[in-house]
Amino acid sequence: MTRWPNLFLLPLLAAALAAPTAGTAVPAARPVRPIPAITHVLIISIDGLRPDRLLLADTPVLHRMVHEGAYTFWAQTTAVSTTLPSHTSMLTGVVPRKHKIEWNLDLPLREPVYSASPTVFELAKKWGYRTAFVIGKSKFEPLTKPGTLDDVFMPKEDFETDEPVCVEALRVIHEHQPDLMFVHFPADDKAGHKYGWGSPEQLAVIANADACIGRLLAQLDQEGLRGSTLVIVTADHGGAGLTHGADDFRSRYIPWIASGPGVKRGYDLTQQWDLLVRTEDTAATACYVLGLGQMPYFDGHPVLSAFENPPAH
Repeated sequence: MTRWPNLFLLPLLAAALAAPTAGTAVPAARPVRPIPAITHVLIISIDGLRPDRLLLADTPVLHRMVHEGAYTFWAQTTAVSTTLPSHTSMLTGVVPRKHKIEWNLDLPLREPVYSASPTVFELAKKWGYRTAFVIGKSKFEPLTKPGTLDDVFMPKEDFETDEPVCVEALRVIHEHQPDLMFVHFPADDKAGHKYGWGSPEQLAVIANADACIGRLLAQLDQEGLRGSTLVIVTADHGGAGLTHGADDFRSRYIPWIASGPGVKRGYDLTQQWDLLVRTEDTAATACYVLGLGQMPYFDGHPVLSAFENPPAH
């Protein structure tokens, strides 16, 4: 598995250390982005999406993204393979042991508990980027630290379908054009728990999620943003039977698809035999393309192999 040497981190770390801390004035200029054509990042998670289900469902949008971008169907999520810890790792770049969100319930806490590690939204806000978070489950409060998100949409009770998430995400893109946006579709996981992973009912839900992604991409086109947006589609875990869980390979493998300016076309990342994409790499890749640097505590690394001739810093 490729892990970049410490020399690679030095220039990125210098940029990170130069970033303003909380409470300081936002800099007038944005950081230097290594791929200037990428000005926006959209991360989409289809909850519970096992890679083989994506391939078998009616998913023309995702298939087109595969042909137009870089991908792997052998990415790995956290060993716990559950929604909240895995999404927190996806958006902080660290394993659950570090971010401390190791439960998977909507706990009735008297005081909110936030991730012990900054989310990519918090890092982006320090540079004045606009951030958005559109979620289909109620348990994501640990990722909504005040001051880190400009737009937040999170239900009080979980959505059973993806439509409310899609509608809100379309509105946010149209009205605010966030620099960094995360969209979470919950229905695939709901169908897996109710009907089973790989059931016809779940495949139908995946097809609907694919259609929702197509609507989001069309909205980016309408706003003139598609050509400058890195889109990453991934998942928090897979599943088998009616469940998913700790270190089960059917739960742990997830898809990871990237498309956008500077991304290799039709490139299977497994062609690099020693590269294993992990869910923590999603946050690291977003930080890389937005010029935020790489934090010394990151467990994730930017997936540089997805890009054509990426600058080292």
